[in-house]
This record gives sequence, structure tokens and C-alpha cells, in this order.
Amino acid sequence: MRFSRRHPLLVAVPLCALAVLAARPADGDGSHTPGHGSASGVSAQVARLYEEAAAATERYEAGRREAEEQRARAQRLEERLDHERRAMTGLREDLGRIASSQYRDGGGLPLTAHMILADDPEELMRGQRAVSQAQASLDKAIGRSRRAQARLARDEAKAAAAWQRLEQRNTDLAAQRRDIEKKLETARWRLKGQADASVAAGACRGAVRLDQPETRLTTRWVAPVETYELSASYGSGGARWANRHTGQDFAVPIGTPVRAVGAGTVVRVSCGGAFGIEVVLEHADGYYTQYAHLAAVAVDQGERVPPGRWIGQSGTSGNSTGPHLHFEVRVTPEMGSAVSPVPWLGRRGVSL
Repeated sequence: MRFSRRHPLLVAVPLCALAVLAARPADGDGSHTPGHGSASGVSAQVARLYEEAAAATERYEAGRREAEEQRARAQRLEERLDHERRAMTGLREDLGRIASSQYRDGGGLPLTAHMILADDPEELMRGQRAVSQAQASLDKAIGRSRRAQARLARDEAKAAAAWQRLEQRNTDLAAQRRDIEKKLETARWRLKGQADASVAAGACRGAVRLDQPETRLTTRWVAPVETYELSASYGSGGARWANRHTGQDFAVPIGTPVRAVGAGTVVRVSCGGAFGIEVVLEHADGYYTQYAHLAAVAVDQGERVPPGRWIGQSGTSGNSTGPHLHFEVRVTPEMGSAVSPVPWLGRRGVSL
């Protein structure tokens, strides 16, 4: 059963590619040994491509919004011209009624003859003034309408040209985004291959030191990933678990940055077994959090981390049906002491 929860869109995640420090192989029991030397370029490439994909998506969305605004401006111009046309039609009808009335009363006689024959010359003059005023109003309305039509024609031409440029730019941006995503997909699976090799050998690579994004957290606790879908939940059954599922799964692509949910100390970094590559943190309140099925780690054992610090990249290592983060809350660092993580985070102000 899958529950959907989306936090700021993946494009909003500021991902940065950095220098990375690789490690010498760990001891054969699968524990992690800090190391130095040449970096794992694939991890850095995945982080860089995430950043590029986010930037490309932002540019594409900005272009789409601009195109919608251009459409709205053209619509407003058309509505204004329609108003002018309706006003001019009304004036034409008024003038026609006045002219018909004058024709019925006096036919085509000159104004002087009308005055001689009229019972009330002053009333005749008032009628003539009404006709003149109506004609003047109509002339003004026609002038306004012509100017409005000319403005509309110019604005429509500008809008059409701008729309074509926007369409071309959005087409180019969409192609760039597809190219980045294709490269990202390739890099993700290379990262998966490296993780699988580490798990098979039971020896983790060293910490991949990714530069951390600027964070201005206003809370002490956060979700372990920023954009996700909730999949398998705590206590659910399945053929892949001996008893019941002991954590909460977050469905995310391979290479997604994984964050420490709160301040803590890294007490375990290991490879091998059902959890694949995993990190366990100890928190000050006596609880432990586990982050499993990773593709790479970004911390060393014994390291202290603040809330929100990237501690690794998600993957599908170990006993995993697909890319996701397995997150557990425990009362000891060992398997078998898990508690339900969703209410645990909820009590700390994190709603999933």
C-alpha cells in the first residue's frame, strides 16, 4: 500500500556536487573504516546532475509561467477592444434613432426652411444640437476604436513574437532537461553498481564528502528526505520480511540525499546483509535512527552531525525491491528494538 506525501519539489532541493574523499576498504566484517585518497566520482556526478536537473526545471517552469502571463495580457487587450466596440455600436444606434426622427419631422429640407416652417424654432435647434453632439460623440468613439484596434494589432504582433520565442526556449529547455535526466539515470545505475560491489565484498567505500546546502532550519527534527512517497510502513507484512516490516520506507530515486533527522553521533556505518549499506545515529534522548539500502555514505563512524546534515545517498542495496530509503527508530543500535517511526517523528514536530 502506498501513501503519497510530497514536500518541496525535487527541483527545489539545492544539490551541489563537491570534492569527495574515498576510503580504503573496511575490515572484512562489514564495518566502516574512515579512509582517504581518490574520490568516488560517480557519487559527486549524481549530486551535480541533481543540481543541474533542478536548475533546468526551474528555468522551464519560469518560461511556462511567462508564457501564461503573455496569454493573459493578450486576453485583457481583446476584452478592452470588445468594450470599445460595444460602446461604439451603442452610439451608432443612438445617432440612427435621432437621424430617423429628424427625417420624419422635416424630410430633406434645408435647416433655414425648417426654421421658417417650424412651430417652435428653439425646439428645432435643440434637436439639431442633439444630432451634432451625437455625431461628435460617434466620431470620437470611432477614433478611439481605431486607435484601440491599432494598439491591439501591435500588441498582438508583439505577443505572437514573444510567444514563439517562449515556445522555442521551452522546447530547448525541455530537451536539456531530458538530456540531464538521461545522464542522471545512467549515473544512478553506476552508483548502484558500486554499492552492490561494496555489499558483495562486505567493505564500504569511504565517506563521500558532499558540500552541504545552506539550511536555515527552525526545528530540531526533519524528515530523512525532502521529496518522497511513503511506501511500506511499520508493521506491514510481506514475503521479504521474516516477521513484520520494522521501519518506514521512503520511495526516492537512487542518489537522493539522505538527511540526519536530528542531531546525533554516527555509531555505525556498515555494508552487507539484508540492509545493504547502512548508517545508524545515536541521539541525545537515547533513541537511535537507522538509514538503510544506501548507495553511498557521506559520514564516518564517530562523527557528530547536526539536524538535516546529508549522511548519505539513497539506493537499493541489500534486500531491496527497488530504490528507496528504509528508515528505522530504535531503542538500541541493534536490529530487533525498533519502534514505529511515524508517530515518533510526529511527536517531534515532523509530519510525514
